Amino acid sequence: MTKTTRDGPAKMGSRTRLVHAGRAPFENHGFINTPIYRGSTVLYPNTEELYLRRVKYTYGTHGTPTTDSLESAWTELCGAAGTVLSPSGLAAISVALLSVAKAGGHLLVTDSAYRPTRNLSNTILKRLGVDTTYYDPTVGAGISELIRPNTFAVVVEAPGSQSFEMQDIPAIAAAAHARDVCVIMDNTWATPLFFPPHERGVDIAIEAGTKYLSGHSDLLLGLVSANEKYWPRLKETQDAMANCAGPEDVFLALRGLRTMELRLREAERQGLAMAQWLARRPEVSRVLHPALPDYPGHDIWKRDFLGSSGLFSIVLKPASREKVAALLDSLELFGLGYSWGGFESLVIPFDCSSYRTATKWAPEGPALRFSIGLENIEDLQADLDRGFTAMKSVS
Repeated sequence: MTKTTRDGPAKMGSRTRLVHAGRAPFENHGFINTPIYRGSTVLYPNTEELYLRRVKYTYGTHGTPTTDSLESAWTELCGAAGTVLSPSGLAAISVALLSVAKAGGHLLVTDSAYRPTRNLSNTILKRLGVDTTYYDPTVGAGISELIRPNTFAVVVEAPGSQSFEMQDIPAIAAAAHARDVCVIMDNTWATPLFFPPHERGVDIAIEAGTKYLSGHSDLLLGLVSANEKYWPRLKETQDAMANCAGPEDVFLALRGLRTMELRLREAERQGLAMAQWLARRPEVSRVLHPALPDYPGHDIWKRDFLGSSGLFSIVLKPASREKVAALLDSLELFGLGYSWGGFESLVIPFDCSSYRTATKWAPEGPALRFSIGLENIEDLQADLDRGFTAMKSVS
């Protein structure tokens, strides 16, 4: 058993690639999983090797066999030129943006982006002289009208964070590339299994490995992959910043990688079942799930995506804050927490109205975001049914 190569895996199924990618047992005394390498200092065998640095590993910040295993596996899975690891999803966003940012430059960010992406743009990048414009996520090829001579990147996220707008990534990429502008995508919702970013025109793809790659809510990790054009700049930025992921987190992510498709497909099945059930509830006004046939943007999802995950939102019919609190506080199986992608189900209330600038968020009622885990779907539905009953009891 040896490491797969970039020539062979394209012919293999995704489950086969996930099982074998990044593993080299006979480079690790035959052990199936690459061990955890903890360390900073690397010793050189002699002075000549120290001067020339011909050894594979030179210092802990530049990689270990553990990090190499995950980076090579993720590169293969994404169809990228290379991947770097970061200690969190937001750290990955930072590395990606700083790899292409230019003082005095202009950045386009979808109005539906993960809110910390906005915070980074409005603070650190602003102090560096970068001007950020937020755009309507449904603009598609119309993004060309927003590109300026100094625009260096377009940030996309599909579906949108919390509000789940779909974006026409190939159309945006074609317009951006015509003006030599980089396309950066947060691809955490779908993962490369359900949206192969570089095949769809994305130059730099970001993934919060904290979510579905981990699958167990017990680590923080970010991954950034790049195509041939942007890989040297991404690698240079990572090496300069030494924004390193911890060895234990990388090891756990490697373990999660092997079963990611099985868990993601189950999350898709569970999520769709719950979305359809909620769509029939009298308390629910709308379900925001791209895989539902009547959802705006469903045609884009069907064309470009290979599946959906267990994360979606709903808009309730008008209800007071007290009613929503009664619903949420009565739940026993759904946790109140801001992450997602683990084995456990979660729910949070949200309101985008205070920070959306290019588009208006004004739903007809309160909004909730669900992450559907691996519990029995009937038990989850019964839990929500009790919650809706508690909601009705509040006058």
